[in-house]
Amino acid sequence: MDRKSRARALLMPSARSDVPPFMVMDVMEHAARIEAAGGRVIHMEVGQPAANAPATAIAAAKAALDVGRIGYTTALGLPPLRNRISRYYQEQHGIEVDPARIVVTTGSSGGFILAFLSLFEPGDRVAMASPGYPPYRNILRVLGCVPVEIEISGGDRWAITKEALLAEHAKQPLAGVIVASPANPTGTMIPPEQLKELIGACEGAGIRFISDEIYHGLEYAFVGETAAKFSDDVFVINSFSKYFCMTGWRVGWMVMPEAFIRSVERLQQNFAISVPTLSQIAAEAAFDGRAEMDAIKRGYEENRRILIEGLPKAGLDDFLPADGAFYLYANVGRFTNDSLAFAKKMLDEAGVAATSGVDFDTARGSHYLRFCYAGSTAEMHEAVERIGGWLKR
Repeated sequence: MDRKSRARALLMPSARSDVPPFMVMDVMEHAARIEAAGGRVIHMEVGQPAANAPATAIAAAKAALDVGRIGYTTALGLPPLRNRISRYYQEQHGIEVDPARIVVTTGSSGGFILAFLSLFEPGDRVAMASPGYPPYRNILRVLGCVPVEIEISGGDRWAITKEALLAEHAKQPLAGVIVASPANPTGTMIPPEQLKELIGACEGAGIRFISDEIYHGLEYAFVGETAAKFSDDVFVINSFSKYFCMTGWRVGWMVMPEAFIRSVERLQQNFAISVPTLSQIAAEAAFDGRAEMDAIKRGYEENRRILIEGLPKAGLDDFLPADGAFYLYANVGRFTNDSLAFAKKMLDEAGVAATSGVDFDTARGSHYLRFCYAGSTAEMHEAVERIGGWLKR
């Protein structure tokens, strides 16, 4: 190998870094180009609240900056914040969670990385729903694990069933499973009794259980229950991004079994040292802004109603009413077998940005679009009108 070839080889990214893009970010970029050229876009592509963080959180951050120096915290997070999260579980779910079992993370993303590294070895098979949140499988692949996608459908309300999970485990043993309720992209939820049965089945089969609860607080059909209520041996991941509207603050948390405290702490020490201190201070104060956040949630509920009633009149009528979160997952198969091209055309011609289901389900997503309704009520009305007019051209 000559010198130039050796140099090129040194500049090649690793094979495990070759993960698919999170396509919703590409849609955002395309929408931004349209806006830069003077166009107006209704953003329903990214799962991000349009509202600001709670006023209590912003005030606490400003006050902390006025005091002066913002330094590192301990790796597991500020003790007052961990205590406040523990209190949340008592207030919201009626359970005691030792603050020692809580780690503050860099959003839910940091929690997933810590959980996966703590729980799984390279080669381990980890199950998840398809459609589901794409970074689950991408992070697992980077870590050398094997994502096992269990196909779900509207017939089972887009949720992994105990029977489907155990059937997959019987084929070849699973090391773990990730379950989201409310789910992204479908917005559907698992009823508490079904969640309890699923956790029990996992414990009986030796399958480790990770519960993604980042959309808790955004429920409409029934109140979501935490997996921590049914077992101390599960990993529970939550975030301030969705209900508390703090996406850019990058702060979340994870509840872990006692046996994992030290291993998670060591990982956090090496990966992040600590989560940004200012974000942790704001997050603690965010719990005092729940009345403000509940008002925003009522806006999402109205947006949900507008879409559920309006999209069928516009021509999109094949979807399940979302139980929670702020997503609606619609079948567009009557119009296209390429939802990626369909979404691009809808953005270019109708000015409505949505995300192709291919992001969430590589096998069947070409027939689906995900609409996020975290924007304003006026935007939802306008989106329905634009989509209807466009489909009827």
